[in-house]
Amino acid sequence: MYDNMSKIIIIAIDGFSSTGKSTIAKLIAKKYNYIYVDSGAMYRAVTLFAKENNFVGNDFLDTKQLIFNLKQISLSFKFNESLGFSEMYLNNKNVEKEIRSLEISQLVSKVSAISEVRKKLVSEQQLMGLDKGIVMDGRDIGTVVFPKAELKLFMTASADKRALRRYKELTERGDNVQFDDILFNVQERDKLDSTREDSPLVKAKNAIEFDNSNMEIREQFEKICDLVDRIVSDKT
Repeated sequence: MYDNMSKIIIIAIDGFSSTGKSTIAKLIAKKYNYIYVDSGAMYRAVTLFAKENNFVGNDFLDTKQLIFNLKQISLSFKFNESLGFSEMYLNNKNVEKEIRSLEISQLVSKVSAISEVRKKLVSEQQLMGLDKGIVMDGRDIGTVVFPKAELKLFMTASADKRALRRYKELTERGDNVQFDDILFNVQERDKLDSTREDSPLVKAKNAIEFDNSNMEIREQFEKICDLVDRIVSDKT
């Protein structure tokens, strides 16, 4: 329990796909009673909208039509008490399951590279953090969305370990996927996210790097909590 005199901060968690950013962010947000925002879910929801409207596919991207229709996209998070976290809603429809599919994973880097899409979502994300007390994870949170965040983390892990985690997650929920396909997707997303022209995935200069290839969630959680405690308890 943290007293009212403790600092209220912004925690920005960036890093490569399938490094467990969302998992650790949810745990941190719950401990400190902060708001958790999965920025990646927002880009996935826009990608789902683009796919459903035939603006994007494996071998095409209709950038002009997607940009023209951005005003039709309404995104929101609604807390699910039974799950203990907020789910993504696209135009008032719960799309949490749909946006986690391998198909959307294969398309999201294309859509998230569009400057107009990033501008729209970054603006919405920055509004969410006006009062601080927020944990947000993504690709450019510490560099673009909240460059003045009090704590910035950068999560990384080997491609094989990340692909295995993703494979287990999808197969456990019943998806029919192949490990090699997921590994290829992870590697391709790394390449696209790191080389895109607008807001590429880079480690912020003052971010703390976490290679969790061989690190369990509990160990990560405890180390990050130590960092947060040092900051929020500093009343100077």
